[in-house]
Amino acid sequence: MRVVLGDFISLDRVVQAPGGADEDTDNGFAHGGWSMPFFDPETMGPPMEAAMETTEALLFGRRTWQGMAAVWPDRAGDPFADRMNEIPKYVASRTLTEDDLTWSHSTLLPPDDVVGEIRRLKQHSGGDLLVWGSAHLARDLVRHDLVDEYRLMIEPVILGGGKRLFPDDTTMRPLELVERRSAPPVCTSAPIGPSDAQGSATAAAEQA
Repeated sequence: MRVVLGDFISLDRVVQAPGGADEDTDNGFAHGGWSMPFFDPETMGPPMEAAMETTEALLFGRRTWQGMAAVWPDRAGDPFADRMNEIPKYVASRTLTEDDLTWSHSTLLPPDDVVGEIRRLKQHSGGDLLVWGSAHLARDLVRHDLVDEYRLMIEPVILGGGKRLFPDDTTMRPLELVERRSAPPVCTSAPIGPSDAQGSATAAAEQA
């Protein structure tokens, strides 16, 4: 399985709370929902739908899983919602228990060996393991070089602080552009991937 990260990201690399005001207010973050004014369905919709077509399972941190679990079960009957509800979901959390995982087909990863378990999942054949949001988890995956593809919706905004996707660990990770999509007036969607010098992974970036 390939690990694919899908994130809305600002020009200063912030990925915290793109979708709602109360999504994640850690450290006084006050810009929740910042990505919504820039979302262009005609440009961003098809790549997101295409990502789900190649996805075998979803991977979430606790906060993102809880936000999704509070929404999608009530939308059953919509094809995308049905896909979200039926697909296997893995959750990385030190506080949730199996009894908390009320959203169908959710599995708790071993809290003391999340990275090791994800390495084992990557050894399985099949589709992608897609990570949405989950800033802390996503950054750990980048740090441990477990990411095979980035699908980044890059928005024309500077947030001045917040949780960032890429670790400040002085490690260079060369990427190469795979695909690019643009939406008027300032939206661009562009896959990027690690160069041959760094490995064979692919990354997708979408700029709004």
